[in-house]
Amino acid sequence: MRRIDAIGIAIGVFAAGGIMYLLLQVAGLDEMKAGIWSQALLVGGLLGWVLTYLFRVGSHKMTYNQQLKEYEDAVLQKRLEEMTPEELAQLQAELEQESE
Repeated sequence: MRRIDAIGIAIGVFAAGGIMYLLLQVAGLDEMKAGIWSQALLVGGLLGWVLTYLFRVGSHKMTYNQQLKEYEDAVLQKRLEEMTPEELAQLQAELEQESE
């Protein structure tokens, strides 16, 4: 995520809080209750986002982890493609010996 994206998201969340506050006032809540409810909804949304982030960290589904795995797979695939048939046969024999 670029810095401008983070700034845009922050401004959007700030604006959403203000719009929510105004909508709650239009719906008939007084200023104090509208402020409390808009803050409660924003804090609830923030906690929900943090929980999804922690879930992605715990399950290793972060972008960095996925990119690292794809890179490792690509490196191993390239190394396999560069091996001679004799080296592949030797590697296969070593793997069969380890599995026994």
